[in-house]
Amino acid sequence: MPAILQMGSTIQCTHGGMVSVVPTNMRVKANGAYALLATDVFLVAGCPFMVGTKPQPCMTVEWQAAATRVKINGQQVLLETSIGLCKSAEQIVQGVATVSGAQPKVKGL
Repeated sequence: MPAILQMGSTIQCTHGGMVSVVPTNMRVKANGAYALLATDVFLVAGCPFMVGTKPQPCMTVEWQAAATRVKINGQQVLLETSIGLCKSAEQIVQGVATVSGAQPKVKGL
């Protein structure tokens, strides 16, 4: 079973930009940190990606393949196996987010 992502997990865009989370879950914690949901807002800062001479940084992360059976307030929980698509301001997919520091003590499906 894959581990649950929580506040404190490190998330980066493909190009090294750091992802910050605006959480909506303030009820359920995994090892003392709030579990992350697919519906949370994920913002990218510091992405250096360019297309030719045009800056095209990753701005947001949209998640795919969240938990199918674990939900908080009806929203799917993110797992270490979830796929985060990094998108530009124009909503162009520019790569997949990398995650480290998932909660190994609590697992979900």
